[in-house]
Amino acid sequence: MTHPPYLTKGATIGITCPAGYVSAARIAYAVTALQEKGYKVIVGDTVGSEYHYFSGNDDARLQDLQCMLDDDGIDAILMGRGGYGMSRIIDKLDFTRFKQKPKWICGFSDITVLHNHIHATLGIATMHSPMCGAFKPETITTNYIHNFFDAISGKDLLYHSPASAFNRVGNTEAVLTGGNLAILAHLIGSASAVDTDGKFLFIEDIGEHLYNIDRLLLNLKRAGKFDELAGLIVGSFTELQDTERPFGQTVNEIIWDKVKEYDYPVCFDFPCGHQDVNFTLTLGMQHKLSVTREGSVLTLIQ
Repeated sequence: MTHPPYLTKGATIGITCPAGYVSAARIAYAVTALQEKGYKVIVGDTVGSEYHYFSGNDDARLQDLQCMLDDDGIDAILMGRGGYGMSRIIDKLDFTRFKQKPKWICGFSDITVLHNHIHATLGIATMHSPMCGAFKPETITTNYIHNFFDAISGKDLLYHSPASAFNRVGNTEAVLTGGNLAILAHLIGSASAVDTDGKFLFIEDIGEHLYNIDRLLLNLKRAGKFDELAGLIVGSFTELQDTERPFGQTVNEIIWDKVKEYDYPVCFDFPCGHQDVNFTLTLGMQHKLSVTREGSVLTLIQ
């Protein structure tokens, strides 16, 4: 894959909300934080806009994102939030101008649709990153927010995860792909489906029942998405629910059960996903993964 130019001071970041509703107040501090780092900011019409669950109807969200994809003066697009809605507009987006002059697409959760569509159809890297709500006075000095600014400016990136009883040791290099588990399963069979062959697959999720995590993973497995992996990286699985009659496995046991037959490295408890500590991952680029009994290290290869 190719990657967009990294940002320098004075670059312009657009903020849009192509999925769920987010208030303008929730965006305000992110705008200030980006400006204080030396970036110009353009706020799209969907910020603070409201249409039932969404940040505008499908046409409004489509137009706002399309304008930012086409605007040569915008160097990166940071999503206001995820939620749901990208699948409703993805097939109507025109990537002609974006392909000629790529820019970093930054976000996660429902934005996994956009990440994987761009990877599958254009071969351009994107960033699985915090969105505007993560920028707060109490988080602005944290290492994961610093990591976001390091990522968009092209600095070296290295991540540590703790030891886990479910880790499988190994050391290899591959392209990193993935995102939200429910979205990855949702995309199977579409033009935006994730390609996992020879790659590291990252997964995370929030708010699912344990039995549904099992079902989503089985969907990926039956589609062959685990067969040719270079490695599996498991992020946070938060706010999980169980049924009145317990499912009988923890989320780590559910995940391990789907990949125990393979021999590639597996890293659990990676600090990324729907949680406070959410590091930025450069999807579509080469990484090195080292999993030992003491923990795991993931390194971006520039």
